[in-house]
Amino acid sequence: MPVPSRLRTIDPPARRIIPATDLDGVEVAKQANLYLLTDGRGDVHVDARGLGLYALDSRILSTSVVRINGTVPTLLRGPYATEHGDTIQLTNPELRRNPDDKLAISSTLARSSLSITRSRLIDGELRERLTIVNHSSGVEDLTVELGLGVDMADIFEVRGYPRAARGRLRPIEIEPGRAAFSYDGLDGVRRTTTVVAEDASLDATDDPDAWSGASVVASWSTSLEPGGRMNIGWSVVTTSEAVPPTPAVPPTPEVAPLPPLNGRPASTMDSPPADWPLTTTISSDHELLDRTIARSLADLRMLRNEGPDAGEHYLAAGIPWFTTLFGRDTIIAALETVAFQPANAIMTLEVLARRQAVRDDPWRDAEPGKILHELRTGEMAGAGETPHDPYYGSIDSTPLWLILLAETHAWTGDDELVDRLWPNALAANDWIDAYGDLDGDGFVEYRRRSSRGLLNQGWKDSGDAIRHADGSLAEGSIALAEVQGYVYAARRGLARLAYRRGEREFADRLERAAVQLRADFDSAFWVPEIGFYAMALDGDKRPVATLGSNAGQALWSGIVPPERAAVVADRLLKPDLFSGWGVRSYAAGQVGYNPVGYHTGSIWPHDNALIAAGLKATGSADAANVLAGRLIEAAQWFPDLRLPELFCGFGRDDVGAPVAYPVACSPQAWAAAAPISLITTMLGLRADASAGQLELVHPNLPAWLTRLTVKGLVIGDASVDLLVHSWRGRTSAELIDRRGPIHVLIHA
Repeated sequence: MPVPSRLRTIDPPARRIIPATDLDGVEVAKQANLYLLTDGRGDVHVDARGLGLYALDSRILSTSVVRINGTVPTLLRGPYATEHGDTIQLTNPELRRNPDDKLAISSTLARSSLSITRSRLIDGELRERLTIVNHSSGVEDLTVELGLGVDMADIFEVRGYPRAARGRLRPIEIEPGRAAFSYDGLDGVRRTTTVVAEDASLDATDDPDAWSGASVVASWSTSLEPGGRMNIGWSVVTTSEAVPPTPAVPPTPEVAPLPPLNGRPASTMDSPPADWPLTTTISSDHELLDRTIARSLADLRMLRNEGPDAGEHYLAAGIPWFTTLFGRDTIIAALETVAFQPANAIMTLEVLARRQAVRDDPWRDAEPGKILHELRTGEMAGAGETPHDPYYGSIDSTPLWLILLAETHAWTGDDELVDRLWPNALAANDWIDAYGDLDGDGFVEYRRRSSRGLLNQGWKDSGDAIRHADGSLAEGSIALAEVQGYVYAARRGLARLAYRRGEREFADRLERAAVQLRADFDSAFWVPEIGFYAMALDGDKRPVATLGSNAGQALWSGIVPPERAAVVADRLLKPDLFSGWGVRSYAAGQVGYNPVGYHTGSIWPHDNALIAAGLKATGSADAANVLAGRLIEAAQWFPDLRLPELFCGFGRDDVGAPVAYPVACSPQAWAAAAPISLITTMLGLRADASAGQLELVHPNLPAWLTRLTVKGLVIGDASVDLLVHSWRGRTSAELIDRRGPIHVLIHA
């Protein structure tokens, strides 16, 4: 006789996707390309915070809710990280309605009778375990329920992007101890989430709304003796396979097939070291600084992604919205940490070089030689609903890539790396000259070509970021101040590499172009009426004469002439730009200023770290230390001393503490890297590995820091240990130890 099948199917409920508008109280866990957003209890439910388990750009679990005897457990302590994941401590709520009812006391579970530990581990899959201990004096009958739901939402949907059509949720397969949720996407990919619940009975929910969108409930029941322990667990794994796509959305006529990848195959790339992303140790006599650095390093490890191809690794830009490869973000994070871990920079250069554009592609805002802006792998990108597979609409990724190549060589002396990437470097430089300058005036501008692309394509890429003094938005081909600085620094860095390679004529041409750009920049961007540099030039070459942080990054690049540097430094710290916690992206008091605006008044840690480096490089070390101190101090106001992507621009004297931005990524790569960049700035670190030389240019510690030790700082094939200390306002530095041939020059 045939064995009767124990597999059954149920129809999935209608998808209910609420656009995310707030990240308050969201807890984050991540390993490789899986990341989890939950509330403090560890639950995932449908609300405006985008909670869920994600595999890169796809939400593979949208509901995961635990109830005990029909009630939600009481939170005692949120996630506490260990080397094996994290744990959450819970207990049961008071189930009696009337404490004076003696019958109720004898027949119901008293408050806090149970110790409930929820353990979670992400390692290729999500594994969770509940350990429940009975601390009451009697036998307790317990039923534990786990509500499960899957909507397979694309990250763009979670962020509120409208869609003309969606794929199809398939019937849910249920069998003892297992439920499988599948979705056929418009991109021709079937994504399946399988939940294995040990020793549980599984059934369909009668009311999905009562379970926050859950369609299946797993349950466990037991009678627990006094002192007894109950252990239950479940795992969540995702798989995908190709299926014939459903043509629910007409193909976009602009979409063309992707070109082949540029450069060598990923399989030949070296794996990152086991201690990626830091080999150097940093310690001080200031506990807050040490804890902030430790948090930054932990976050950078968390943000490490695998792929896109086998053998590749990179820093994801930020959780939850940008947990993927970004050109600008990944490069700047690498620049901020290159002194302490060049392996990250090398990996960034390689991954982006392989995806350098090789043809003109208006749908993706791509031209030959351009470095990508953003790579997405979800359904919407795969179906051609967005151009992000990858998208190249970033005006600054390409010159920043060149800056990173030069800076990485300065710390590693790796001529082979430069030789390998030299064709990519030449292509990037050609893009600047042939495509970046849209009107032949010597400046690099952007203009959107893709109907689904970004309107603004600098790091301030929100639609209202670049505006004139009367509040009107800048239009036409826009030349940003900081981008001209990036191009200036890229040409000078590429010239150094060309000299190293013996290509003197090319190097001389680059140097002349940099000198000319510096002079042209000062002439066109300096606005005497405001005593500051314009944020940009619009399409009519009118200066966008508003005050923003752009000029601070121009300081960092070196494009600001020495005679202007002190004026710019002083102006950056005036109260309309400097909130007391950091330099605002857009100065207060101007038309359009909003302290809660994404780029119109907020404060970005990475922006301030680059500004601090610019202040130090141009002789304003005290101002750099002010920024460093306020950023480190700001970190203590955020959960786990984690600097977020950005925070609001309210003045320190007005509100007394930094104010969180409601949907900021946290952790975010270039924000996590900012404290490490500040260490480089304080010490004035400058390397020339090819010459076997390390310089400390005017090391200067802020008043709140008196001792800083750096051990294992690698320059080429050598490494050093350094001690920097301050006494009565004077900073001294000394070499403790060296390994290998290295000259250390300390400029007091």
